[in-house]
Amino acid sequence: MRGKRAKQYRKMMHRYGITFGFREPYQVLIDAQMIQDTARFKMDLVPALERTLQGKVKPMITQCTMRHLYELAQRKPKPPTKRTEPSAAPPLDPQPLIALARTFERRRCNHHTLPAPLSTPACLLACIDPSSAGANKHRYVVATQDADFRAQLRNEVAGVPLVYVSRSVMVMEPMGKRTVDVREGVERGKLRRGFLEKEDGKKRKREEGAEGMEGGEDEEGSAGEEQPKKKNKVKGPKGPNPLSVKKPKKREQGPQEGQRKMKMAKMEEVRDEKGGAVDEGARAEREQSQLDGTRVEEGEKRKRKRKHKSSRAIAEAVEANGEAPATVNAAVGRLEDTNGDVAVEA
Repeated sequence: MRGKRAKQYRKMMHRYGITFGFREPYQVLIDAQMIQDTARFKMDLVPALERTLQGKVKPMITQCTMRHLYELAQRKPKPPTKRTEPSAAPPLDPQPLIALARTFERRRCNHHTLPAPLSTPACLLACIDPSSAGANKHRYVVATQDADFRAQLRNEVAGVPLVYVSRSVMVMEPMGKRTVDVREGVERGKLRRGFLEKEDGKKRKREEGAEGMEGGEDEEGSAGEEQPKKKNKVKGPKGPNPLSVKKPKKREQGPQEGQRKMKMAKMEEVRDEKGGAVDEGARAEREQSQLDGTRVEEGEKRKRKRKHKSSRAIAEAVEANGEAPATVNAAVGRLEDTNGDVAVEA
């Protein structure tokens, strides 16, 4: 099927759905002649219907149509004559047609009690419009090869999609005049209803406003107090964009921070041992800061108080000679006064 034709059929079924309530799967009533013609043209009936209607279908067949197919199987084939054209198609085997029809859903037309089945137009019309109201109550799609019956449905019943086969191509007829009139009336009703709803809404608002005015001054005063006053925006220089401002980094103390502190403490101890005597006060202070959880800022170095070399030499000499502490202190004072000159008395 060509794309343009498929688009037209899709739009048409959409209109049927909006106006008359058609929905998938579409219920398709099929007559006996349609089954015979599709078999003659070697067409798959159900896939062809789905392509034409642009959706899933539910094929249905009436009891009278099944009786027509059974009668076709009981007929004896005519013997060939001299007048028969050589290009004429051979007669169809009715058994495959009956097997295909049995797979369809059976629509009870309540004509099985009659001695002979009704004609296709009479049976299908009784199923489509049983009350003769001119409406497709059950939303049936009719697939028939009877042109007169299609014309009757276009003129008498509104909202009936019609499908037939023409030269091995399945075609859907455009909407009939009766269907178009019903559809336009429905659209006009929707438009009028919309205008009426708008007018009703305006009147309702006015009535509610009048009732509010009659409520009294106290209600108006309370309502006025409850409503917050709008603050006037003060124009002035705008601040920086908060998304473009760099936020300060918060350093969290965790296990890695503790390890870093221990490593720095060991490095300072090694440096003290190499450089000179260790300041016991600085070490005690450092250990106390580690216990308290205090943190030394990066880049800040702790100053260490170191003893002078001359004082260390005097201390070693005093230890060797066994001099008194007072003498040692006096000697240290003299060294400090003489800018570091060492003089040891024998």
